[in-house]
Amino acid sequence: MTDATLAELDALPTEELRERAFALARQRRDVKFFWDLFKHVTASNDDTQDGWLGSLDATIDDVVALWREVTDHTYGESEPLVRAAFIDYIMSPAK
Repeated sequence: MTDATLAELDALPTEELRERAFALARQRRDVKFFWDLFKHVTASNDDTQDGWLGSLDATIDDVVALWREVTDHTYGESEPLVRAAFIDYIMSPAK
């Protein structure tokens, strides 16, 4: 969880939100966060829906590497949804 307010986080650039959310997910070892994010970003891209991410063999580093490959840190029309996911995750308590 963070002490930052919603307004403070919303004022940050998407890339900084991504860095904060990814760092937190790495700390929490939260593959589910990445999987949920991928489902939103890749929903319209059949090439990235090959199912490998559901494998228990996927590691956080694998997921981050795939994220970079798939998005190249450009989110297109998905950016508002991605920003909301980053902010929500940053503000959420650890599970």
